[in-house]
Amino acid sequence: MDASYFARGLAIGFAIAAPVGAIGLLCIRRTLAGGRLVGFVTGLGAATADAFYGAVAALGLTAVSAAIITHQDLVRLVGGLFLCYLGARTALAEPALETSSSATRGLASAYGSTVALTLTNPTTILSFAAVFAGLGLGTTASDRGSAMIMVGGVFLGSAVWWLLLSGAVGFFRRALTSERLRWVNRVSGAILVGFGLLALLSLRA
Repeated sequence: MDASYFARGLAIGFAIAAPVGAIGLLCIRRTLAGGRLVGFVTGLGAATADAFYGAVAALGLTAVSAAIITHQDLVRLVGGLFLCYLGARTALAEPALETSSSATRGLASAYGSTVALTLTNPTTILSFAAVFAGLGLGTTASDRGSAMIMVGGVFLGSAVWWLLLSGAVGFFRRALTSERLRWVNRVSGAILVGFGLLALLSLRA
């Protein structure tokens, strides 16, 4: 097993997580509403889902990947509706400038909802399959071991990004007023609904 695969996985995981899309926006909003820990745990949910899809591609679980791809319209439908729901709930949420105990108790919900949301993007597994195929991984037992090391790197690289993002946003949280946070909720909620509508519009006729 080549340890360089772990380093490659770190870079890939960081690069996959860094673009601020629906999950990034959700992490930012939850950090502002509930604090750094809630935001970081939200990001860990995305990192876990990425690692899962990476493992499926690495281990050559064709039955799983084929089922996901075959039913990708249903998966995207669920994801799109979930995004619209989260967006509407975010836009209507009352601003909270202090980290509440209920926000801390909601860590499991923050983690689980982000895992589910990230898993509704079937193109993720195609991306990982292309990466592993390009590196010639997954064809032998030895290759699968190297691929799993790379998956571990992907998870850690993604987690590092979410730690940096939630930490940075948490630092600026103290500058928010109740009115400013209310507008953050409205704008981020509208954008999340937009992402959801785009997912729904991408469904095949």
